[in-house]
Order: sequence, then structure tokens, then C-alpha cells
Amino acid sequence: MFSIIQAAGWPIWPLIACSILALALIVERFVALKADKVAPANLLQEAMSVSANGVPSAEVVNQLGQNSSLGEVLASGLRTITLEPRISEADLRATLESTGRREAQKLEKYLTALATIASAAPLLGLLGTVIGMIEIFGSQSGGGNNPSMLAHGISIALYNTAFGLMVAIPALIFWRYFRSRVDGYLLTLELSAEQFLRHLNKLRRS
Repeated sequence: MFSIIQAAGWPIWPLIACSILALALIVERFVALKADKVAPANLLQEAMSVSANGVPSAEVVNQLGQNSSLGEVLASGLRTITLEPRISEADLRATLESTGRREAQKLEKYLTALATIASAAPLLGLLGTVIGMIEIFGSQSGGGNNPSMLAHGISIALYNTAFGLMVAIPALIFWRYFRSRVDGYLLTLELSAEQFLRHLNKLRRS
């Protein structure tokens, strides 16, 4: 492996840094975007059940909010009607939406960085290719013929091109995967918040 790095020359080091960063981001997003940390399957029904006869205690609401992103959205509605029982439906909806936007930002964390790596890695590989070509032409300048310099320039060009694609392709695949996953979670949060809003309105009228 070290011999390949040596053959690829210094342009490969930014690509190695990108690959390490991309791997760290992918692992972090896999952990952060687990379903039980974002939108547990039965959480909405449980929240509606515990609040069927009135707003539960602050301890229960706080525990709900610590559960997941969906739990935080639902808990914000319960906290709001506890503090302002006569709040209008529009203001209550706005509270749920603002909490949802905050949670959405958490879900989308680092996705831009991963997309940037997917876009930048081929360009870094192309930079290595250009540097390799410069070395090739430099070795042939002045009528000289240096096979070792020629081989070194070719290795820089090819290794950097290949490594740039090796970094970019997985980064792009995982970015699209996480983007799709986040979009699905956001739809779940939106639909759940709308259903819980109707539940809270019935609770206030009862």
C-alpha cells in the first residue's frame, strides 16, 4: 500500500484525507439515522395514549422529548399547550413546524460535507492526473529521454485518477442513500405532527 502511495506522489494525500473523512461521516450518519433514534414505530400512538385524558406530567413529556427526533416534535406540542392552554391552532402548528425544522437540520447534518467530497474527489484525481502529465512532458523536454521519470509521471496520473474515483463513487452512493433516508424521515415527522396536532386540538376541546 505504501508503495502505491509513493508511486502516486504527493497529490494523493488530499484524496487520502477525503477518504478518511468520508468514512467517518458515513459511519456517523449510519449511527445517527437509525430508526429508533429518529422515528420509532409506535411512538406516536404511545404519545397519544399517555395524553388521551390530559397533558401528562413534565417528567413524562421530557422523557418523550429525549426519546428521538419525533419525540421532540411531539413533546414541543405538549409543552406549548401546558404553558399556553388557549394558544391558537395556527400558533400551535407553527410551534410544531419550527421544532420539526430544527430536527430536520440535525438529520441533514454532514450530508453537505459528504456531497462535497463526492464532487471534489474526482477533481482532486484530475489534479493528480495533470501533475503527472506535467512530469511526463517535463521528462521529455530538452530532447532527453528519462524512462524512470516517464514511468513516475504515468503512475502519478493513473493512480490519482483511479483513487479519485474510488473515493467519489462510494461517497456519492452513500450521500444519495442518506438523502433518501432523511427525506423519508421528514415525511414521517410531518405526517405524525399533523396527526398529533389534531389530537391536541381534541384534547383542548374536551
